[in-house]
Amino acid sequence: MTHTRAALCKALSSMTISSGKRSLQEQVVAPGSRSTATAASQMDSSETKLGATVASRVPQIVIGNPEELERKKRAIKAAGLSSLQVIADFDMTLTKYMVNGTRGQSTHALLNQGNAEYDLKRQQLFDHYYPLETCPTIPVEQKTKLMEEWWGKTHNLLVEGGLTFKAIQTSVANAVIGFRSGVVELLEILEAKSVPVLIFSAGLADIIEEVMRQKLHRSFKNIRVVSNRMDFDGDGNLLGFKGKLIHVLNKNEHSLEMAAPLHDDHGHEVVNNAKNGYSLVRDRRNVILLGDHIGDLGMSDGVDYDNRITIGFLNENINSWLSTYTTAFDIVVLNDGAMTSVLDLIQELSR
Repeated sequence: MTHTRAALCKALSSMTISSGKRSLQEQVVAPGSRSTATAASQMDSSETKLGATVASRVPQIVIGNPEELERKKRAIKAAGLSSLQVIADFDMTLTKYMVNGTRGQSTHALLNQGNAEYDLKRQQLFDHYYPLETCPTIPVEQKTKLMEEWWGKTHNLLVEGGLTFKAIQTSVANAVIGFRSGVVELLEILEAKSVPVLIFSAGLADIIEEVMRQKLHRSFKNIRVVSNRMDFDGDGNLLGFKGKLIHVLNKNEHSLEMAAPLHDDHGHEVVNNAKNGYSLVRDRRNVILLGDHIGDLGMSDGVDYDNRITIGFLNENINSWLSTYTTAFDIVVLNDGAMTSVLDLIQELSR
């Protein structure tokens, strides 16, 4: 039965999940929203095939329920920024979907461990498990076990294949990856205003930090990364992984024990005696959440929040997904757009 379902899901994924986003039944946009049909039709001419240039795309913003968004903004503004925390996905949310006309890489995809045999084995695991991850008919309990199995096998291959920290540095240097315009300014403002930022990722914290070091050339004391963290020996050889395994179905605030500050070029934490994840966000009952697909909304699971403003980055397949995204997120940024709307929001809330 399991094999039959897996085969069916693989077939379905090849036909309908090319975007890499989880299938949901399309929902109707709430009254008062901008017509998503109109917005989608306006984007027809800018839809491109994977890998084609999108440099000429103009970022656009769609707000499904302006009245509800304004209500949330008033409430958060009244409570003050001392009540606020920001939760962000990393790949294709803080980073770009397209980089110089080429599909950007995720932090998992960019890793070349310098061992062709083990790189191939990891790719084979992806080919087997990814259709199961995106299959809408597999129950959550069963899918969770499958994701734990996939991540565990992948981590074992990284250790067995002799991954080194030097290979991570080289992989990042050669990667097709970059941050959205406005990310640095956003993080600087949030740091200046002492607003904590939690970056959640089912990927690898060490790669996320290396991307930030090489592409942003600076650290931020208010950031905590909640992701899988590696354990290296004194020579930079991977020994294993620290703490709880984080996969796509549990990257949320229930995993805050894995939150850690950024590290400098010498491997030292940029914050002395840093607060742990729980202490950092305690009593911060208002949330701004940034993600690039529907599943990212679950990153705030475990937060007893009063108000949550969600911003979704819809990078592709706008005709198919605009209605769903506009219903699910308060603000939708189209066409691999910049962080302008988030910057404007923070500035408005701080006035």
